[in-house]
Amino acid sequence: MTLAFLHRRELLDHFHHPVRFRAEIEQSIVDTYVSLPLMLALIRTESGFNPNAVSSAGARGLTQIMPDTFEWLQTRTGSNLPQEALFEPEISIRYGVLFLHMLLEEFGHTETAIAAYHAGRGRVNAWLRDPEISPDGATIPHIPTPQTRHYVNKVMRAYERYQSIIN
Repeated sequence: MTLAFLHRRELLDHFHHPVRFRAEIEQSIVDTYVSLPLMLALIRTESGFNPNAVSSAGARGLTQIMPDTFEWLQTRTGSNLPQEALFEPEISIRYGVLFLHMLLEEFGHTETAIAAYHAGRGRVNAWLRDPEISPDGATIPHIPTPQTRHYVNKVMRAYERYQSIIN
């Protein structure tokens, strides 16, 4: 490969896989199962790094946390922040990392945790109990809903790119 090709690839990687809010992410992932590349991939997929993002379902901020999930997570931290705090990058990242850490701890597999981040813990637990969907009860080789399957694939592809960019 030529130097020009490598430089062009780096520019494309930077454009398609930006590394934004690195300090806030690194501060939040200390003592968690969440890595910098995984959190960058999740934020890129969820909000495209837009701190003011709001989904059609009402999820908010960089990490697209639903208000009821935010309230539940605050029972773990002892905080009492308003829903609008999710538009603050540091808060959104802190709670997104906390939620993803809890899911990784609960499910033990990155893809399963990412599926739960998107589809919900209850739905993923139901899939894991169904031997037709999860033969081993721990992983979901073929996620039954196309939206969640697409989401997990998108996060995992971005995660792989971020691993090569960051490491």
